[in-house]
Amino acid sequence: MRLLILNGPNLNMLGIREPDIYGHESYADLCRAIEGYCRQAGTDFEIFQSNSEGDLVTKIQEAYGHFDGIVINPAAYTHTSVAILDALKAVGLPAVEVHLSDVQSREEFRRFSYVSLYAEKTVTGKGFAGYEEAIRYLVSGRLK
Repeated sequence: MRLLILNGPNLNMLGIREPDIYGHESYADLCRAIEGYCRQAGTDFEIFQSNSEGDLVTKIQEAYGHFDGIVINPAAYTHTSVAILDALKAVGLPAVEVHLSDVQSREEFRRFSYVSLYAEKTVTGKGFAGYEEAIRYLVSGRLK
């Protein structure tokens, strides 16, 4: 089993950007946590982060035939990117959407997700542990 873990814009600024919402842990801390979750789940993985919508779309397209599932935190593209939605639909891989914060309790514009129109599951407001839930879902629940 092989999972692609995708992180969208500004996640590379974790620990700096709005620590009252996202906490003080860095993106490197998040990557270490994801590595640990994947190792515990016994799955191979690749982590990719980009601030560019096109890079994320390309990475999703490249996942076809190489990965068994996708964990995606599209960040701000959640609310704007039909291109990411279409790429997910095109490759047809099972996907779980993750958000560190509880987007439903934030600004109104954050409450709609294009990605959720495709994702099998959405995990919000659980911080880094949301990635663990997504990984476990794909490895144990969904893909077994």
